[in-house]
Amino acid sequence: MNFTVIPTALPEVLILEPKVFGDDRGFFFESFNAKAFEAATGLKRDFVQDNHSRSARNVLRGLHYQIQHPQGKLVRVVSGEVFDVAVDLRKGSPTFGKWASATLSAENKRQLWVPEGFAHGFLVTSESAEFLYKTTDYWYPEHERSLAWNDPEIGIDWPTEGQPMLAAKDVAGKHLAAADVFE
Repeated sequence: MNFTVIPTALPEVLILEPKVFGDDRGFFFESFNAKAFEAATGLKRDFVQDNHSRSARNVLRGLHYQIQHPQGKLVRVVSGEVFDVAVDLRKGSPTFGKWASATLSAENKRQLWVPEGFAHGFLVTSESAEFLYKTTDYWYPEHERSLAWNDPEIGIDWPTEGQPMLAAKDVAGKHLAAADVFE
């Protein structure tokens, strides 16, 4: 097995910690292997799109999801550090409205699996961060939604330094009570 699966507060959201081979020259690890992913998680997913973003300290991106064409996301950081969050938006789920988080960094090389039916976001806690993620479906802007990052009903304990920097769509994010959710 080329990585260890670490559970989170939400059973479907998983931290994947790769086996890293390092020596005086540097390091090597498999960042993704479909057979190993399926064997360790029990999930068979086809990833169709890779995305890469760079953000400055205290930038908060999210909480994003697609109400149609939901995306599963396998996320990681290749430079810097983020506080990464997933929120369960499946109305019939026993963990509906609950959240789980993980610190992802270039140093720890951890990845987070965020399943379909969950909102996802992250806050940059280092000077800057480069964030990569694989998705199980394509981006459809007409189906994208933003959940309010600071909804008190959800109660995410973001490690912000004052007010985070947000995109306009995230400023306009809806609270859980008014948000489109998965039936």
